[in-house]
This record gives sequence, C-alpha cells and structure tokens, in this order.
Amino acid sequence: MFGIFKPAPHIPSKPQEQVDKDYKHLRWQVFIGIFVGYAGYYLVRKNFSLAMPFLIEEQGFSKGELGIALSAVSIAYGLSKFLMGSVSDRSNPRFFLMTGLLISAGVMFIFGFTSWATQSIGSIFILLFLNGWAQGMGWPACGRTMVHWFSGNERGKTVSFWNIAHNVGGGLIGPLSILGMAWFNDWHSIFYVPAFVASLIAVFIFFTMRDTPQSCGLPPIEAHRNDYPKDYHESHEQEFSAKEIFLTYVLNNKLLWYIAVANAFVYLIRYGVLDWAPTYLYEVKDFSFNKSSWAYFLYEWAGIPGTLLCGYISDAWFKGRRAPAAILYMVLVLVAVLIYWFNPAGNPTVDIAALMAIGFLIYGPVMLIGLFALELVPKKAAGTAAGLTGLFGYLGGAVVANIALGYTVDHFGWDGGFILLVGGCIGAIILIAMTLKHEVAHESNQAPL
Repeated sequence: MFGIFKPAPHIPSKPQEQVDKDYKHLRWQVFIGIFVGYAGYYLVRKNFSLAMPFLIEEQGFSKGELGIALSAVSIAYGLSKFLMGSVSDRSNPRFFLMTGLLISAGVMFIFGFTSWATQSIGSIFILLFLNGWAQGMGWPACGRTMVHWFSGNERGKTVSFWNIAHNVGGGLIGPLSILGMAWFNDWHSIFYVPAFVASLIAVFIFFTMRDTPQSCGLPPIEAHRNDYPKDYHESHEQEFSAKEIFLTYVLNNKLLWYIAVANAFVYLIRYGVLDWAPTYLYEVKDFSFNKSSWAYFLYEWAGIPGTLLCGYISDAWFKGRRAPAAILYMVLVLVAVLIYWFNPAGNPTVDIAALMAIGFLIYGPVMLIGLFALELVPKKAAGTAAGLTGLFGYLGGAVVANIALGYTVDHFGWDGGFILLVGGCIGAIILIAMTLKHEVAHESNQAPL
C-alpha cells in the first residue's frame, strides 16, 4: 500500500499505567468514528430509489430500465466490497473510510446539480456504478477497525450495535429528502442535501479514526483483555499479503462459502423490499412522496431494535451460534412479506406495520452473516472475508432485486415480484439451515474447514 493509505506504523509501547486510560478513550473514539462514518455512507447510497417515481413521471423510464440503472450500485458494491476489502486489510482505515465517503458525496452532488446526469440510463448507470464502488470502501474499513480494537468475547455486541449505523443513515435519507423538498422545492435535493451532510461526516472521520492499537502505542487488544481466540498466533499481528489472505484463509474456508451463498438470498429480500418500496407504495397503495419517505425511514429505523435483539438472541439463547437466530428471523420475514403483499389498498397502517416488521427482522441476518465472516478468519483477513459475503450478497442478491424484480413487475405485475421475494425467503432459510451442522463442527473444532 502507498501514500496516505499505508497502514500506520507501530510505535513504542506506552507505560503500562497509561495503557488502560488510553485504551478506554480511544476505543470509544474509534467506535464513534466508524459508527457515524458508516451512517454517513448510507446517506448517499440509496437516494436514487426515492427519486425513481419522479424519473418515471418526468423522463418516462420503465421499471425495467430503472432496475438496470439501480443494479449498477449493487454490481459495483459487490465487486468493490470484495476487492477493496482485500485492499483495506492492508490500508489505514482512517483515510480509506474518509475517501470512499467523499467520492460518494461527489457523485450525489453531480446528480443534484447537473441536468445530463439523469437524461439517460447510460449516464445514470455510470454514476451509480462509481458510487457503488466508493461505497465498497466502507464496510471493510470498519470491519478492520472492529477486529483490532475489540476482542472476541465482546465483538458480538459491538458489531450488533455498530450494525445499526446502516439503519440510522439509511433511515435519515427520508427526512432529509422531505426537508430538502421543503427548502428548495426541487426533487433533486434528494441527492444534494444528504451529500452535504455526508461531506461534513467525512471531516469527522478524519478527526476521530485511528488505525491499530499498536500504531497508538498500545498492545494488541487480545493481550490487553487476555482474550485470545483458539487459533490465535502472534503472526496474526503482521500484515498478510493479498495472496496469503485469499489462498490460506478464504478460498479453503468451507463455512465462509456457505454463508456467502446464503447471503445472496438475504440481500434479495433486503433490497427487493427497500429499493422498490417508494414505487410500490406510490403506484399500488396511493402513498404520497412524503408518506413514502416516512415509510422508508420507518423501515430502516425498525432495524435498530431488531438488530440489537438479534445479537442478544444469538448470544444468550443460542450460545454464540449465528445460524439458528438467522433462521428464526428469516421465517418471520417470510410472514411479514406475505402480509405486505396481500394487504389491500386503503389500509396504510397495515402496510407501514408490515414494512416495519420486515425492516425489524431482515437486518438481523445481515448482521449475523457479517459477524460470522469476521469470526471465521484472522483479523488481518477480516476485510476480505466480509468482502466475499458482500460479493455474493450484492451480485447474487441485490442485482436480482434490482434487475429481475424490475422486469418481473413490468411483465407480470407486482404479484410476480412478490412471488420472487417469497422464493428468496425460502431459499435463504434453506441455505442458512445447511450451515447448522458445519457451524457446530467449527465451534467444537471437530472438522477442518
């Protein structure tokens, strides 16, 4: 790695009496940095979904065309999360996280302030692809930070709490868009108002983030808390090469591949519901822009308690096992999707309640799969492992949610789209269930991966 992205060098250790004080302070500081920073990423990720009803009316685009354009984010993000995840394992997350957010904000400013950006599907696709690639720099940098500053027996609750940054940022797009429309009477404000806020957050990242504890004169977190994983070795504190990460810790990790495939179905539901909610509610349920935006907000923010509860259930009920909690949540997601589908127009309370239920539930499996990936590899390979599950989630799940769902609705109506979503729920449940015995074997060290 080169330039500002080069990992911060280790410095001599501080006196022992200062270690506890500095660790306590810096752990809070870097956590706030990655929490607010990643929430900022979501302010400039899904703005296009809220703008789609305006593009259908003003530009005459079909849902299939917009689905293709929307898929650019998922395609780029899936590739970037994996490839840039490998880069992030060898980078300073302070600058890596900040740079990705600034690029995404820049793309949203282009959408907001130029007329050519939304004139053709080609221009939209290119800009959304660039945005998706920059977005892929977020999760791996945060994952690298968490595994360096928080040890194994506290990582479940840490990742669960950090994961709600998705919902905080994603949910705020709705209110910020309503505020922008009120201030500027311009639907393009859906893009440039959140982009301005995201730019301020990028500055916040610079002042709060740090690289590894050793770069701050502190011992590794495992030594500080005397919490070593079973396969821990001092060599895990050294930076790995990209080849070593992939061939040694990812390619041969059977359980990691199982959960990666399952993630594709989880993401089909996540984005199949989220991305098309504004259009579906507007066309089928007669929701206004403001009402759809608030429904979008409630979907995302309902995921906050749902994710925290899922982490607790996974730790307390299932003793740290991730698959049983994910299956429980996905069964309930299936029920909520069916209610969302079959509720007739004229019952907006039920629609919003069903959307909130889906949001409450779907982010639990999203979080668990990401956490599972971090736990299956040494911490210097965490970004690549998370990137692999993201690659499957976005290329295998979100792209289907964008393109296939858009064309399915064009040709078979919204009933056809919901049949696809129900099939995704069932597929996710089956695939996660297939990991059960492998998870037990991994936890007991009875079978190699």
